Amino acid sequence: MKDTLTTCVYCGCGCGMYLHQEQGRITGAAPSRNHPVSRGNLCVKGWNIHEFINHPDRLTTPLIRQDGRLVPASWDEAIAFTAERLTTIRAQTVSQGLGVLASAKCTNEENYLLQKFTRAVLKTNNIDHCARL
Repeated sequence: MKDTLTTCVYCGCGCGMYLHQEQGRITGAAPSRNHPVSRGNLCVKGWNIHEFINHPDRLTTPLIRQDGRLVPASWDEAIAFTAERLTTIRAQTVSQGLGVLASAKCTNEENYLLQKFTRAVLKTNNIDHCARL
């Protein structure tokens, strides 16, 4: 068994945790006792993160809708497709047809970058957050 020190991904708090691995598969989690943010605590989501990571329905590759069906794509294809669609929508609607929803699973820094991207690149102020924190 191998333990890897990491940061929980369920919210933006940044709790420190150890992921337990056996034969390359994550089998459990435990709090980092000396972590300055979580101080040895983990919420129920952090304790059970291995159930999400190993879930058979979890997406592991990008999907693009073609002819009404979702088909696997490479990361380069997915990024190019997304960039093309955003550019088209922005040109047709003068950016007001675009909106962005931020996530509590992101860190504060990631949410900051997302709002900067929304305002500077997409040229819209249509950004919101799913949780009213």
